[in-house]
Amino acid sequence: MTTTQDYVVAGMTCEHCTQAVTEEVLAVPGVREVTVHLDGGTMAVTSEEAVDFDVLSAAVSEAGYTLGSR
Repeated sequence: MTTTQDYVVAGMTCEHCTQAVTEEVLAVPGVREVTVHLDGGTMAVTSEEAVDFDVLSAAVSEAGYTLGSR
């Protein structure tokens, strides 16, 4: 069974931003798919089970952005 969690990502301004966030979050164990929408500054994360917010926040921070809940 999979779960999808929605988040807000602050600071993204271009396609490179979405790629950086996607790559970092896909590297988190258990994450299967990441969909980042630059227009709304949102991200949907599909994983095998819910991923801890702090883990995702650290991955987004590594890309240079800030994660917030939706």
